[in-house]
Amino acid sequence: MELPKTYNPQEVEDRIYSDWESRGYFHAAPDPQKKPYSIVIPPPNITGILHMGHALNNTIQDILVRFKKMQGFESEWMPGTDHAGIATQNVVERSLAKKGVKRHDLGREKFIEEVWKWREEYGSTIIKQLKKLGCSCDWERTRFTMDDGLSEAVLDVFVKLYQKGLIYRGNYIINWCPRCQTALSDEESQHKDIDGMLYHIKYPVKASNNEYVVVATTRPETMLGDVAVAVNPKDERYAGLKNKTLLLPILGRELKILYDGFVDMTFGTGALKVTPAHDPVDFGLGLKYGLEQINIMNDDATINSVGGDYEGMDRFEAREAIVDELKDRGLFIKSEPHRHAVGHCYRCHTIVEPRLSLQWFVRMKPLASPAIEAVRSGSIKFYPERWTKVYLDWMENIRDWCISRQIWWGHRIPVYYCKQCVASSPSSIKDVEQKPEDDRRGVIVSKTKPGKCPVCGSTEIEQDQDVLDTWFSSWLWPFSTFGWPKETPELKYFYPTDTLVTAQEIIFFWVARMIMAGIEFRNAIPFKSVYIHGTVRDITGTKMSKSLGNVIDPLDMISKYGADALRFSIISITAQGQDVYLAESRFELGRNFANKIWNASRFIMMNLKEEDMAPDLCVFFEGTKLTLPERWILSRFYSTLNYVSGCLAEYKFNEAANAIYEFLWHEFCDWYIEIAKPTITGRNSQTILYKILEKSLRMLHPFMPFITEEIWQKLPKPKKASGDSIMTQPWPHVQDRMISREDEEKMRELIEVITSIRNMRAVWNIEARVDVDVIINTNDSEDVKLLSDNIDLVKKLAKVSDLRIGKHSKPKSSAVSVIRKMEIFLPLEGLIDFEKEKARLLKEHLRMEGEMKGLSSRLKDRNFTSKAPKEIVDKQEERKAELSIQIKKMKDNLREISA
Repeated sequence: MELPKTYNPQEVEDRIYSDWESRGYFHAAPDPQKKPYSIVIPPPNITGILHMGHALNNTIQDILVRFKKMQGFESEWMPGTDHAGIATQNVVERSLAKKGVKRHDLGREKFIEEVWKWREEYGSTIIKQLKKLGCSCDWERTRFTMDDGLSEAVLDVFVKLYQKGLIYRGNYIINWCPRCQTALSDEESQHKDIDGMLYHIKYPVKASNNEYVVVATTRPETMLGDVAVAVNPKDERYAGLKNKTLLLPILGRELKILYDGFVDMTFGTGALKVTPAHDPVDFGLGLKYGLEQINIMNDDATINSVGGDYEGMDRFEAREAIVDELKDRGLFIKSEPHRHAVGHCYRCHTIVEPRLSLQWFVRMKPLASPAIEAVRSGSIKFYPERWTKVYLDWMENIRDWCISRQIWWGHRIPVYYCKQCVASSPSSIKDVEQKPEDDRRGVIVSKTKPGKCPVCGSTEIEQDQDVLDTWFSSWLWPFSTFGWPKETPELKYFYPTDTLVTAQEIIFFWVARMIMAGIEFRNAIPFKSVYIHGTVRDITGTKMSKSLGNVIDPLDMISKYGADALRFSIISITAQGQDVYLAESRFELGRNFANKIWNASRFIMMNLKEEDMAPDLCVFFEGTKLTLPERWILSRFYSTLNYVSGCLAEYKFNEAANAIYEFLWHEFCDWYIEIAKPTITGRNSQTILYKILEKSLRMLHPFMPFITEEIWQKLPKPKKASGDSIMTQPWPHVQDRMISREDEEKMRELIEVITSIRNMRAVWNIEARVDVDVIINTNDSEDVKLLSDNIDLVKKLAKVSDLRIGKHSKPKSSAVSVIRKMEIFLPLEGLIDFEKEKARLLKEHLRMEGEMKGLSSRLKDRNFTSKAPKEIVDKQEERKAELSIQIKKMKDNLREISA
C-alpha cells in the first residue's frame, strides 16, 4: 500500500489509538508462560491537566512498557488518579463560591456529594489527555484512591498500624495552613527563602527600673504566647540574671529565665524567647522544663482572646501593631533585614504557621529501618545513583508523619468516640499516645462504625472529624491497585512491580513511603528500580509556571506537531536525571524526524517487489555476496540495536533516542538509501532496504508509536508474518555475526572522504551539476586499496569525474582537505572566478570576526556567565569554538586563492 505524500499526525493518531484500545492491546493478565513486567503510574490528581512534566514522565513509562512488551514480557501499566484532598476541596469550594455558596452552608455530606459530582464531570480529563500522548496504560484496570477497594486498604492499614502502636494522637507543633485550615506534613510545608526582618525588643526585668534583656525575633506577634526566655549558661552577658524574672512586654506576663546549652549564643542577642505553642524548638524546651503552652491564634491565623487588644487581627496585621506599640512604650530597639527560610503550603503557597495542635501521627522510625536496608543492600536501585544518598539522608533523620487533615474530602479517620466515656474521662480523647488500652476509654479504632461502645454500651458514638493525608492512600498504591488486602491473582503475579518513574520532588512524599509500606504490609519491596527524571524548564532555565507565562502546553504541541514529535523531542534532549530546557522550537526536531522517516519509507515502499522481501535475513547474509555498503548498513543497524537495548536497560533514554536518530536519519536515509538507488530493483537492495526499514520501525516504536504503526501497517508483509499490529511484534534480535567493526571503520573512512569533497565544493560555491577532478595523496596501501575498490562509489556520491589515488603533489590553485593520512586536492582552475570569490571570502571573514568579537565580549561578562542558564553559556562557548575553526579555514582559503 502506497503511503500518502505527506504525513499528517492529526489524521492518524486518534484512529490508531482507538484501534489499539478496542483490540485490548494495553491489557495484561497473569500468564504463567510469560515473565511479568509491571509499572504503576504516579497517579495524577483529578484536578490536574496535562503539563510538560506529565508528558516527560509518562513518555518514559510508555517507552519502557512498549519495549518490555515487545521483549515478550506480560507488561502491565497500572493507571489511576489521586483524589488530591486539599487541592480538590479548594477547586470545588471555588466553584461553589461563584454561586455564592460556602461548604459550611451545605454541610459535610452535601459538600462531599458536590465533590463526587465534580469528579464525575472533570476527574477523567487528564486520563483523556494521557491517551492523546499515546500512553499504553491498562485502562480496564483504572483505579482511584477513593474507590471502594483502595478505601478498604486505607482503613485496613490504619487499624493495623494503630494496633501495633505505630499510630498515635497527640498535641504537637505541626505546620498549619491558615488558608486551607488544615495541618500539613513536614514534606507539604515547602521552605522558601524570603526577605524578612529581625526585631530587637526589650524584655524588662521584674522589679527593676532600667534592667532588661534584648530579645531578637522574626515573629513579634508570637510574643503574645511567650512563657520564658532562654539563654546559654556559658553566655557571660546574662550571668547576672539568675533568680530573676522577666516581664512580657505589653501583656506583662511573668517569664522564667532558662539556662540551656541548646541556645545559640551567636544568633541575634543570644537570648531566645520561648513560645511552646508556636515553634518546634520552643515546644521541645517547653516539654523539657514543664512550661505552659499558650496558643494565641485561631484556625485562620487571626489572634484569639489571649491576645487582648489584638484579638481578631490577622497575624501580620498584629505584627505591625505590636511593633508600633513597642515603639510607643520605648521597648523597641531596632529592626534589621534578615533572609530566612519560611514554610509555605504546597498547595496554596500561604506562609505556614507552626502551631500546637491535636493531630494523628505515624511513628516512622520502625518503618524506616527495613526501607533503609532495602536501598543499602541494592534490592532497590536509584537512577541516577546520586539520589540514593538523598533518600538515605532523609530516611535516617525521618520524623513522625502527621497524617490528619482538617478538611472534608478524603478518607475519614476510622476512629470513633463514645460521648459518655469521653465525658467521664475527657483526657482520653486528647492524647492516646503510649497509653495502656484501658486508659483509652471512649476511643474506638475500627474499619466500621461500632453499634455501641464496647466499654459502657452507649450508642452515642461519633466519628473523628478529620480525614487522612492524601499520601496515606498513595503510599499503598503499588499493591492496593492490584487488589490488596485481598490476595488476588494479579497481586501475586505483578507485585513487586519493576520500575517506578517519578520526579525528585516526591521522593519523600511518595517514593520513601511506598517502600516502607510495601515492606511492612507485603513483606516485599514495591519496585526494583526508581528512575528520577529532571524538571522541565523553559529555555532560560526557569521552572515553567502559569504566573510567569512561560508554560508550553503539551496538548498544543500535539495539535501542532503530533504526539510522536513531542515524545521524541522531549526524550532526545533529556539526559538521565538532568533538568530539561525547553522551547517550542525543540519540537521541530521530532516533527522533522517523523517526516524524514515517512519520506524514506514511502520511497522504499514505492520500489519494493514482494518476491524479494521474504528471505530470512540470516540465510540471506550467509549465502549472498554483499558489497561494503550493504555489509556496513547491516552492521550499523545491529550495532545500534544492541546499543539502544543496553541504554533502555540502564534508563539512558536520550542516548537511545539519539542513537536511533543518528542511524535512521544519517546512516540509513542520507547514505545507504542514496547508495542503493541505482540498484534499487536488485535483490540485495530490495532485501536490505525492506529488512532494515521493518526492523528499524520496531526499534523506534516505543519512542514514536503512531507513525511506526501507520507505516508498519502499510508495509507489505511476508506470508509467514504474524500479528496485525507493530505493538505485538517482537523486539528485533541482535545478530552478532552481522556486526563488523572492520566494515564500519572502512565505510566511515569512505564517508569522511566523500564528505570532505562535498564540503570543499560547498565552500567554493561549485554548482552541484558540475563534476570535478579530485586527487587523493596517500602513501598508505590500505587506504589506496579501500579507495580503489570503491572508486565508483566515491565518484558518484561526490560528483567526481576523474579521481586519482596514490602519491601526488598538490596542483596549483587547489582547495585542500586533510583526512586521516590523506591529503585531498580539488583543483579550482576553471571552476571559479578567483577575484569574485576572494571578495566574497573577505566579506564573510569580516562578518565572522565581528561575531567572534561579540561572543568573546559576552563570555567575558560575569553578569552573563553567572546568571544565564548553563545550557545557554555552553552553547555560546561551543559557537565560539566552532567559529574559531571556521575563521582559520577562511584564512587558509584566502591564502589558497591568493597564492
